[in-house]
Amino acid sequence: MQLLPPKGIAARSTETILIRGNVDSVLGRQPGGGLIRLHDEVRSVSTVDRDYISKQAPTSTAFQLASMLPGASVATSDPFGFSPATNISVRGLNGDALGYVLEGMPLNDIAYYTGYPAQFADSENYQEVSLAQGAADLDSPVLNAAGGLMSLSFLDPAEKPGGYASISYGSYNTSREFIRLQTGEIGHSGVRAFISYSHGATDNWRGPGRDNRHHVDFKFIKAWGNGNHAAILGSWTNIITSYYPQVSLADWKQYGIHGPDNLAGRYNPGNLNAGTDYWRLWRDPERTLYVGAPVHLRFTDRLALDVTPYSQFAYGNAPAGSTLSESGLYNGTQPLMGTLTLPGAQDGEATVRANYTQRSYRSGFNAALHYKLTWNDFVLGYWYDYTDDAELQSFTTVSANGYAADIWAEKKSALIRFPDGQPLLAGSDHTISQTNALYAGDHLAFLHDRLLIDAGFKMVMLTRNGTNNVPGPQYHANANYAEPLPRFGLRFRIDDANQIFFNATTNFRAPDETAFYNTYDPSSGAIAVAATPNTKPEYSVSEELGYRRSGTWIIGSLTLFNYNFTNRQISTLVSQNGAIIQSTINGGGQSSRGVDVEIGTRPWHHFSPYLSGEYLHATIDNDIASDGDLLPTRGKIAVRSPSLQAAAGISYDDGHFFGVATIHYTGHQFATFMNDERISDHTTGDLAIGYRFSDAVHLHAPTLRMNFVNITNEHYLSGVADPTLNARDTTGRYGTIISGSAPSYYVGGGFAAMFTASTGF
Repeated sequence: MQLLPPKGIAARSTETILIRGNVDSVLGRQPGGGLIRLHDEVRSVSTVDRDYISKQAPTSTAFQLASMLPGASVATSDPFGFSPATNISVRGLNGDALGYVLEGMPLNDIAYYTGYPAQFADSENYQEVSLAQGAADLDSPVLNAAGGLMSLSFLDPAEKPGGYASISYGSYNTSREFIRLQTGEIGHSGVRAFISYSHGATDNWRGPGRDNRHHVDFKFIKAWGNGNHAAILGSWTNIITSYYPQVSLADWKQYGIHGPDNLAGRYNPGNLNAGTDYWRLWRDPERTLYVGAPVHLRFTDRLALDVTPYSQFAYGNAPAGSTLSESGLYNGTQPLMGTLTLPGAQDGEATVRANYTQRSYRSGFNAALHYKLTWNDFVLGYWYDYTDDAELQSFTTVSANGYAADIWAEKKSALIRFPDGQPLLAGSDHTISQTNALYAGDHLAFLHDRLLIDAGFKMVMLTRNGTNNVPGPQYHANANYAEPLPRFGLRFRIDDANQIFFNATTNFRAPDETAFYNTYDPSSGAIAVAATPNTKPEYSVSEELGYRRSGTWIIGSLTLFNYNFTNRQISTLVSQNGAIIQSTINGGGQSSRGVDVEIGTRPWHHFSPYLSGEYLHATIDNDIASDGDLLPTRGKIAVRSPSLQAAAGISYDDGHFFGVATIHYTGHQFATFMNDERISDHTTGDLAIGYRFSDAVHLHAPTLRMNFVNITNEHYLSGVADPTLNARDTTGRYGTIISGSAPSYYVGGGFAAMFTASTGF
């Protein structure tokens, strides 16, 4: 007998949520245990939903939840997802090449395109996490999605009042509390809402330190008429995390998870170098707020409008322990008159905290007008985005016990200043960016919807106006970009169980802000890294050819993909005048091709297996300029591009007892463009087991759950944090010896266990 969703429930949403939506658990009816879903698009998309999400550790981030999907390689620094030192790459493309969208509003960092999943949302509130590996939607409000699009959606508020609560405790003194309250319909207004709050804290699993996170999610929704609906939703996060130092390969081989690659637990004022490693000087505080208001208005049976206004705020400090001289200092190229008096100075030099603060505001809207005819569904849209980003590098004194005032570096009185009141700044820049994007498309359906054809065109115009506010030869840093982005796709349904699809998509990405501003040596006033605001934007063309099957028992897909890049944007470390500094370079051309596969079965005797895998061949198409010469990189394998990845999972859920076991293999990855250093392959496994009780009094489906992360306690390098051009000294094409510099790596989290008790009410 074919296991199908009940009548009236679309294949897109086949799960059954227990007890009026107030319980964070679902019956095990999803294919692959919730790791695979039926899709009908002209592009590859993979989705995890509540059936899988609800069984994972409640601290899991969107990156960790998507780590089993084909093409996804997630590098973490801790087992529970608190640390911001995490990354995801898809088909070898770094996390800053992905778009991140929550119900229509963008979540990417406005300066560097990256995503910080611990700030997105709590896992209990996700309805699904989708990953389009090759292309974003035509109407997606993102600029940098050559690597695909991660789409997040919240659960809808329940129709009746109630709630859900959980409490967790685990390894490394980890504790977490979560509560979600549901209003049901408020009066007779048709408005429903939920609001949730969570608090989590954990010790660093290696080295000293403790993380602390407060988070709020909310969603209000109203539906009326024939298909109209509007919502207001958002997330607020206040988090203070401790730093996990990234390691070099040589140090990893010598020390492993121990030794000098961990921060110090005690402050040593008698040793300047040791003092800079004190963990309290590296605490990273962040505050973020995301708010969006998606609206769908249906004017007639043919005409509809989707509008999503959004607004965001973010502030954070990524500090570090450092040393500072009391004299001979510069702000940019301007020498500072007088001397400083710094606590604990030895021979005119003292330990200080170097602050790196970023304050950003973002607002915009995305509007799409749809008009449907017999075979056509036209869309005409406009996206406007305004961002204001200010970054400041200041310094704070350190007391004899290692205390540095105002961890947020917001109070001017806490900053180091010269006798004339002028603050000492290693950098200060301010950037205003505006994006205008016009798009139009047509969705055509023929042969009773057996054949779908999508054609679209997007014109993106980006303007950046910036100022470098430290004295020097550079003040203004302006840039303008305009790129046409056509696309085409089709899907043909052979029969009810089989279909093929094809798409061709173009993408563009402007350089991130590291390319726009000079940086200066504070001890000499010389330019450390010269700005390259004229760096050409990246442009890529990608194609996919795929097959999907949705049979009686098996659901799966196989996708062949190909990418071609010009002016490849690479965020990396460069050596300049003996200093290693973060920068953006033009890597020229790159070609990537491979195959993705995923297979899952519908539940059989409550068991649901899942398999995914990828083969990738990504090569650099040209030599890369360095130090006035050319590195012989043509034909080398691209960084962060494992040739093989595979994942497998098996789920069991009989309505009371449930369990999920997963295993993930990632092949070796090169960390330099010369392929002279790489990290080994690694395999990790996770396990979740639990039991749902029957309703008792006012408690609905109380549940006990255990999650085990990295069950074999594998000690491994989980990914490349900062690639370099070459690790070893290399002779360039013109005979110059080009000095090498060591890449840095994320150290994957060790074994951890977490117990969770939860219930609806």
